[in-house]
Parts: sequence; C-alpha cells; structure tokens
Amino acid sequence: MARRTSKFEDFSHPLYDKPKLEEAAHILVIRLSAMGDVAMLVPVLRILTATYPNLKITLLTRRFFAPMFKDISNVDVYEADLSGIHHGFVGLCRLAKELKELEIDAVADLHDVLRSNVLRYIFYLYRIPVKQIDKGREEKKALTAENDKVLKQLKSTHQRYADVLSELGYPVNLKKPSFPSKQKLSPKTLDITGINVLKWIGIAPFAQHDSKVYPLDLMERVIREIDREGKAEIFLFGGGKSETEKLEELAKPFKNVVSIAGKLSFEEELALISNLDVMLSMDSGNAHLAAIYGIPVITLWGVTHPYAGFSAFNQPPENNLLPDLNKYSKIPTSVYGNKVPEGYEDVMRTISPQKVIDKLKAL
Repeated sequence: MARRTSKFEDFSHPLYDKPKLEEAAHILVIRLSAMGDVAMLVPVLRILTATYPNLKITLLTRRFFAPMFKDISNVDVYEADLSGIHHGFVGLCRLAKELKELEIDAVADLHDVLRSNVLRYIFYLYRIPVKQIDKGREEKKALTAENDKVLKQLKSTHQRYADVLSELGYPVNLKKPSFPSKQKLSPKTLDITGINVLKWIGIAPFAQHDSKVYPLDLMERVIREIDREGKAEIFLFGGGKSETEKLEELAKPFKNVVSIAGKLSFEEELALISNLDVMLSMDSGNAHLAAIYGIPVITLWGVTHPYAGFSAFNQPPENNLLPDLNKYSKIPTSVYGNKVPEGYEDVMRTISPQKVIDKLKAL
C-alpha cells in the first residue's frame, strides 16, 4: 500500500500518536446520534472553527441533524445512511472509502460505538490518524452505583469532545463561547406564534424515558400559573403521535399556550427556539437545542443527575432543578434514565411546581 500524504507530522502509530498542529487540515468528526449528544457538539465546533478559521470540518452524522450546523463556517455535514447504502460491514467499508476520497487528514471519533470502531480500524489501514472519545465509563459506573456511590461532578460531554480535538492538536477554550443571532421565523411559524410583546417560553415536557418526565399534572399547574399572569406565550415542544396528542390536550384550556408538535420542520423549530426567552426542559435533547443559541435553560432532573456530564451548555448549576436527594439517595440510578429502582417512580414529584414557577419568573 502506498504511503498516504498527510498534512500532519509523520507518526509511528496512526491511532495513538499525537499529530503536529496544522491549521489548514481537513478533520472528519464522527457523531451519529442521539439528538442531544449531537446538539452538544454544536457549541464545541463553533468554538473550534472560530479558533482555527482555516480548519475544514466534515461531520459524519444523520442528515436530519444538519440544520443545527448550518451557520457554522467550514463545517460540512456528510450523511451516514446507516439503514441504506452504509448498512452493515460492507456498507461501512463503502462509507470509509467515500470519506477517504474527501482527502481527510485525521478523524475525531466522538461516538465510540461499534460502527465508529469499524470505521476507525479501516482508517487505520488507510494510515489516517484517529483519536477517540473517552466516555468515562468506569467513572459513570461508580456515579450510578447503588452501593459505594461516588457522587462527584464528572467531566462534561462538551469537554470530552474538546479533549479529542486537543489530542489531534486543536485545543479549544469552552469558557469563551459564541452564539448565533436569533433566526428569522418562517411565515408558517409566524402564523402559529403571531406577533406580540409577551415573553416567549418554550416547554419540552417529555424525554426518552418516563423516569425523566415531570408529571403532566404538575406541569399543568406550572403552565396554569404562567398563563394566568398573561405575561408570556408558551410553546410546547415534542414529537411523535402520542406526544403530539398529549400536548394538544395540555394546551387546550389556556389562552397563551400553543403546541407546535408536528406543525413545523426541524429547521423551523430551531429558529423558533432561537427566539425564546427561556426553555424549560427535561434532561433531554431540547435542553441542548436551546443551549445552542445561548437561551437560558431550566432543566428538571429525575433519576439522572447533572454530575454525569450532560447538563446544557454554558448554563449555571442553579438552573438544574433536582428531586429530594435525601429521600432518594440512590440518584443517579443510571446515566440515561433507563434504570428505576422500586419506589423511585415518582422522584420528580419532589420538585414542586412553585419552585419551577419561581425559577421561570426569575429568568
């Protein structure tokens, strides 16, 4: 095999040796899913490209996520068609070949799953250096242990992403973020929102696991109080048939509450989020989508915990509202909310609606 010409200094082992910094290089970044994890990458890439304006980034992800990155210079999204032509081992070989033909100089694997590991070793054969995320699995195991729990703040996912880029020779300072301006709303969106002088509050009451969902009867009390004061317009975010139906019912009794579920494209939803004054979300993707635009985010936590490193970007710790940890000392019971010990089904009921209302008013 002929030796590949690289913009990096020669290396004895392409997976582990640190390449020499070259600002005009072409980096492949891999992060395939899920939405929240991909959204957490947005501010990191924004800082990266601002710090190294000659650096070219190709992001391998799902086409649906492309609107998150549309205004970041030097970032191109390459679609991973994992259920089509890139399915299976043969499909991944085809994908790696396609990516190699883009003349990438190095790879940042920010996913570390089976698919990205297959790509990693194919790139090894191509002599393209790869650095891979350290997900801190042992630390998270200790954090979520039922016995001998080590309850301490772990490194954020944003920082774990940044660490991989640093290993490639591109250190970034996450304490100096920049955010895009408010996005222009489409006529379709304006038909829903209208034009008014009220504050705009987004509420995303659902999450992948029920253990991270604030009980709807309590959320209704929050909405009722905010709507009663008549100072804010509330937009309910969600997706899928079941959530859409529930959100329509939740919005019905109130004057200044509207569900946008199923009514806008993802790009239109992002534009609306960029115009919010505050987002109230569970530990879920919508918290990270709002953080992309520097919107204040209040996050409600169930059996998960901010210490695992999944807090919304650049948000103060006091915006994380937690259950009664004295009563429910096993929290966090899991990183993603998929493990709920007996008796922990209603932990979020210890977050009072008034506490949520007071935080919304404060922001």
